[in-house]
Amino acid sequence: MKKKSSLNESLNLALEILKRIPKSRYITVKELHSQLAEVGIERDIRTLQRIMETLSEQFNLDRNDKSKPYGYKLTQANAVLSLPTLSAQESLLFHLAREYLAGLLPSKVLAAMSGFFYEADYQLNPASPNKKERNWLKKVRVVSENQPLLAPHLDEEVLRIISQGLYEDRWLSLEYTNSKNEPKKATVMPLGIAQQGNRLYLVCRFEGYTNERTLAIHRVSIAHLSTFIFDRPVDFDLAKYDADGRFGFGEGQQCRLQFCITKSDGYFLRETPLSKDQQVVERDDSLHISASVIDSLYLKKWLNSFGDNIWDIELQPMASVS
Repeated sequence: MKKKSSLNESLNLALEILKRIPKSRYITVKELHSQLAEVGIERDIRTLQRIMETLSEQFNLDRNDKSKPYGYKLTQANAVLSLPTLSAQESLLFHLAREYLAGLLPSKVLAAMSGFFYEADYQLNPASPNKKERNWLKKVRVVSENQPLLAPHLDEEVLRIISQGLYEDRWLSLEYTNSKNEPKKATVMPLGIAQQGNRLYLVCRFEGYTNERTLAIHRVSIAHLSTFIFDRPVDFDLAKYDADGRFGFGEGQQCRLQFCITKSDGYFLRETPLSKDQQVVERDDSLHISASVIDSLYLKKWLNSFGDNIWDIELQPMASVS
């Protein structure tokens, strides 16, 4: 029974390695070591080097031994060994997912799917016959509603640890700077990650507290993953947290908003209303808008952005609206 278990373990390890060997580029043992560690497979470099020597001989892998570290890739003859085989359409999906969702996927999931991402790149490279799918990448783009800003510097190792803590419901010890540039330390319960423009935010509870706070991940300089797990609070809902305006620096206060706006500035509110109960009354050269909204700093900034083209602004808490 022990021999069978050992054989199964060896076969599983070989399969995990083979599915990470790309066709389009060479991969080093160090890269394989890192990718395997991301999915919880711990082997030392020497062990992996011996395994790669065996796999290279058995499956005739293409080995680049002109310089160290050696690299390995699949050849056309053994490409069938590449487990992540994608169609052109699937490659397009994976390419877009990596570009736009990388910050929202668990680091372990990204690492486990690295073979698929390499395969997607291979299927969409300029020499491939998948011209329509490759050209589609030039035809679509997510654009910003506001002045485009460069993404803040973000420590990838910090993001990996935070993502792992969120994925596994484990406590985190963080060192960060607040909005006043003051250094802080905290032990937190990670509850969610949200992307706003090109910034990532961690929603968490500080140890000893029951309220949620939002930390900008790019302001975190050091993150340590605890061995202690926590029970996720049953009263927390990330979607509700967002709906309550917390990412817009609000406190969840539901209000009734009314204002007048010029037709030229307010026409888009007919197409993209502020709320489902929005009402629009057309006047000679303006629109009177009323809607239920969450009071927040972002709302006030949005209203102020119209300058003199918006007037008679009233914002009343729902509890006081008769």
